[in-house]
Amino acid sequence: MWLSRSWTTRARRPGESADAYVFVERNEFEARIEAGGFLEWTDFLGSYYGTPTPDPPPGADVVLEIELDGAQQVRKLHPDAIVIFVMPPSREEQERRLRGRGDPEDKVEKRLKKAEEEEPIGLALADHVIVNDDLDRAVSELQSVIESYAH
Repeated sequence: MWLSRSWTTRARRPGESADAYVFVERNEFEARIEAGGFLEWTDFLGSYYGTPTPDPPPGADVVLEIELDGAQQVRKLHPDAIVIFVMPPSREEQERRLRGRGDPEDKVEKRLKKAEEEEPIGLALADHVIVNDDLDRAVSELQSVIESYAH
């Protein structure tokens, strides 16, 4: 398996790993859009996020960590893509996690509202749904789903 690293124009959060994303300026992102260099991309709450056209090693399955709009784009291009929707156990827990990672208040409120709107769409799109209420259990469930597709 090969994990693709997304690009974003948002600022890096305090304490966030420098390789969590490829952090770029808006003009660089837009130039890549114009060049057709993304598999999928979206404007999510004022920042661009996108997956560069993947170039995995031969024989590797590509793993994308993307939001709903991107998943819909990928599904249109690759109907055989497997969509796994990972969701929080509750909106209250999601709010606690967003605040815990240092998101500003206005972003927390916008993300919660967007999650409320998108959750039914994500549930309908997904081949599998994992509730991230216990990290060890969620990881184990994800591993089981992946193994069920192994050739």
